Amino acid sequence: MNKVPESIRKELAALSAKPESEIDFSDLPASTEQDWQGAAARGKFYRPVKQQLTVRIDADVLEWLKGQGKGYQSRLNDILRAAMLEKARHR
Repeated sequence: MNKVPESIRKELAALSAKPESEIDFSDLPASTEQDWQGAAARGKFYRPVKQQLTVRIDADVLEWLKGQGKGYQSRLNDILRAAMLEKARHR
């Protein structure tokens, strides 16, 4: 795993400790509502690490997944992720 160098960590800590009133935003244009449209799109740039494995799935479930067109493995992952997040939300 890639670790952040100590020098960078110190710089980030110093920056995060600085009060907002001391930060010069004069070179940044003000953001608009339009700038933030689509910002809530989850995972747009994040790519989770994939792990290859072998699973046994009922034939009818697999047929249903494949019957919806190309990308059945991604669809299966999306279904499992939604179930995982729903379960985590109710804990």
